[in-house]
Amino acid sequence: MRIAFLVAPEGVEQVELTEPWKAASDAGHESVLVSTQPGKIQAFNHLDKADTFPVDEVVEQTSAGSFGALVLPGGVANPDFLRMDEKAVAFVKDFFDQGRPVAAICHAPWTLVEADVVRGRVLTSWPSLATDIRNAGGTWVDEQVKICDHGSNQLVTSRKPDDLKAFCDAFLHVFAGEPG
Repeated sequence: MRIAFLVAPEGVEQVELTEPWKAASDAGHESVLVSTQPGKIQAFNHLDKADTFPVDEVVEQTSAGSFGALVLPGGVANPDFLRMDEKAVAFVKDFFDQGRPVAAICHAPWTLVEADVVRGRVLTSWPSLATDIRNAGGTWVDEQVKICDHGSNQLVTSRKPDDLKAFCDAFLHVFAGEPG
């Protein structure tokens, strides 16, 4: 399966990109780095610059239909940038419209809120997003990982880097069509 990893040109939390990427690749999936601009993205370790990664595809030149699933890594600046980019928001919304699975960790649900796809859904995130999720019609829970089937697709969410193992295990099961 081709899996899109959507990130902004800078601000993604590196471990929330690299650990899910490695898990997906180790499971035999094709991981594709999608961003809003060509070139490289700048990852961060919290507030400090970390490594750069080459962009495989630009969001305005690709579509949800060319992927089997979407992973949204966190980092505070990353989803804040993405939710201000109409093409990135439309790309995310298309996965929901097409019934394709989506996995989001930490602050990444901000992009889901902007895409108006959390209404009626149950999800988790970094705790500071709880009010935003509730205001967008979702139900926020404080759990290591949450798989929500209430909607057009399956949505996997997690709170923080400490939850990465559970997050990766859960989205790999969901993406493989297995029960959570």
